[in-house]
Amino acid sequence: MDMDGMGAGGMMIGMLIWGLLGLVLLALAIVATIWLIRGLTGRGEPGTSETPDDILRRRYASGELDEDEYLSRRAGLRD
Repeated sequence: MDMDGMGAGGMMIGMLIWGLLGLVLLALAIVATIWLIRGLTGRGEPGTSETPDDILRRRYASGELDEDEYLSRRAGLRD
């Protein structure tokens, strides 16, 4: 008999609970690590990366570029 008087069955249940708790904590650590890495690298967010064409169109639409400069730069991207 063990010191608590629970017997082998109680000891096995205790080990199972501690084992499950350890697995849950390990899973949480893995998820937190992945979340942190994606947050630091800016990856994992859909639609956050702009292509050069997207940037050029946005700059033209905002009036930062005139039509001639837009067309010239767009032609340069196509080459």
